[in-house]
Amino acid sequence: MRVEVEKSSFHGLHEDHLRLNDGANIACRLRSNSTYVFADMPLSGCGTELEEDGDNLRFKNEITTFDNRTDVITRKHLLEVHFYCQYPKRGNVTLAFTVHRPVVSVWDRGFGRFTYHFEFYPNDQYQAMVDPTSYPVVYDIWSMIYMQIEATSSVNNTVLFVESCRASPYDNQNSQQTYSIIENGCKVDPTVQIHSPSHPRQFRFSMKAFKFIGMFDQVYISCTVLMCAAGEPNTRSSEGCISSTTPATSLHHRRKREVAVESGRHFVSQGPLRLKRSAESSESSALHLNLNLVFIAGCLLAAVGMISAVVLYKARMSKVKYQPLSAEER
Repeated sequence: MRVEVEKSSFHGLHEDHLRLNDGANIACRLRSNSTYVFADMPLSGCGTELEEDGDNLRFKNEITTFDNRTDVITRKHLLEVHFYCQYPKRGNVTLAFTVHRPVVSVWDRGFGRFTYHFEFYPNDQYQAMVDPTSYPVVYDIWSMIYMQIEATSSVNNTVLFVESCRASPYDNQNSQQTYSIIENGCKVDPTVQIHSPSHPRQFRFSMKAFKFIGMFDQVYISCTVLMCAAGEPNTRSSEGCISSTTPATSLHHRRKREVAVESGRHFVSQGPLRLKRSAESSESSALHLNLNLVFIAGCLLAAVGMISAVVLYKARMSKVKYQPLSAEER
């Protein structure tokens, strides 16, 4: 498959900052001449994805912008050039879709049975969660995503600790394509904000929406959580954020703590989140554009009216004739 795009289409962008889906593969890098940016790729390589319907096989890839080849996410979203090769076929295709994730129920020695609820919220008031029937949750890039993890348990004097959270374009905890949000109890993404919970078994946080570079239109958030006895020293909750500079003795001591004061680690996830597509954004943009055009047209009509009035006034003034006074009038 070969793609060629005129350089004039990338006004203000250099081809060294353009890439295919698989930006790490040197053989998949874009080349250029004086007029075109182009690339040759196999149908099974360079991040090319297969999409099919009842009549066609479609091999898709895209050209996107990047700052660093090692980046996996972007909040700039400057350019996306989608292209594909289509081949006719026979047959039917059925697509399955996984929606809102259910609660996670676990049993742990010393803590009994408890459940984890992971939900998205529309704002920082955390009053009504996003309706599970409305998934996937659609966001604009750079808008805030509000999340809450809550544990319910019959055991009193316990606290919830969120040790790590990561994002992935797949609903799979073993996915290789991940982006760290929280690690070892420390905020990693610079846009993360921690919000005050209503009780100790609740964790509220938010971050700005992003997309994974490449042909990924969904994001899943997954976290590793555990329950700890409240007020107990040397629990994971009492240690909080453990950075790379934490002394090794502290980590060694943590592995020796008694099991009764904290539960095992559990995995919770929620999603998918989906970035609002350009076609969906264009409707609101068109409305603002139409209002602006009405305003501009109104201003132009008002300006034309004022100019016409001035011209008419001058025209009338030019018709006035002046005559010398007669001797009697003097």
